[in-house]
Amino acid sequence: MTAVRVFEAAARHENFTAAARELGMTQAAVSYQIGIIEDKLGAALFRREKKRVRLTEAGRRAAEQVTRAFDMMDVAFAGVRAENEAMLTVSASQTFANTWFAWRLGVFQMQHPEMAVRLIATDAMVDFATDEADVGVRSGLGPWPGLAADLLFRVDFTPMCSPAFLARHGGTILPADLLHLPLISPQDEWWPWWLTEAGVDVPDGPIRPGIRLDAQSHEGNAAMAGQGVAMLTPFFWRNDLADGRLVRPFAQISSRGYGYWLVYPEHRRSVPKIRRFREWLLAEVAKDLAALERTG
Repeated sequence: MTAVRVFEAAARHENFTAAARELGMTQAAVSYQIGIIEDKLGAALFRREKKRVRLTEAGRRAAEQVTRAFDMMDVAFAGVRAENEAMLTVSASQTFANTWFAWRLGVFQMQHPEMAVRLIATDAMVDFATDEADVGVRSGLGPWPGLAADLLFRVDFTPMCSPAFLARHGGTILPADLLHLPLISPQDEWWPWWLTEAGVDVPDGPIRPGIRLDAQSHEGNAAMAGQGVAMLTPFFWRNDLADGRLVRPFAQISSRGYGYWLVYPEHRRSVPKIRRFREWLLAEVAKDLAALERTG
């Protein structure tokens, strides 16, 4: 079963390194397990090409059957594990969990008092084959094979800072001034993207040294504390903008096409607790998007 599980991951990615990362193994261990299966079958399942692998026709046929088998096993165990209506487990990124989700999750639970709700805040991509999560909130371009994906909102971004910080720098700043001001997480690729769209000639390499934080939720709090200018998504900080803890010095908002998505295994789309949570989440996000549109 270990070798079969390795084959399923390697076939899905067509990449031994990615499969190793997902399974917590070394690339050499993945290659070894694939070799065991190929020796038993007497057929090659992958073509080894330069710096990558591709499924052979035999490998592709086997992968389809193995994937179906794993789906069937997941459905079988779902009767014991996931169909339990008394618990819903949600996996979400640190930023989504801390800036928006945790503030509203209790509302869903109160509307469904018979159900406990567990939130796992992690930036690791949820693996429904091995993790406990029923649903996940994932950022990216989507879609993902084998997963149903509902777009919640598109990710956009613009610089923000505290009112006190803006006052200390004259009350008005220009986009080019950002090259010389304290920036929060200046290594973030959103900075050169936004600055270029604002017409600023961005030098090669890092913009400048600055505080480096690992999540937008931390960056927004650092900005509210007056430590610099952070590149933030207005959706997450609508209340802080409305209450005056943050200000947007510029009207320009940029985007790179990414979004936040609610994801769950396609074959579990009709599970009642997932269906109820999906309907609630889409409605809550739509309300906040409408409110953000009204306030600009």
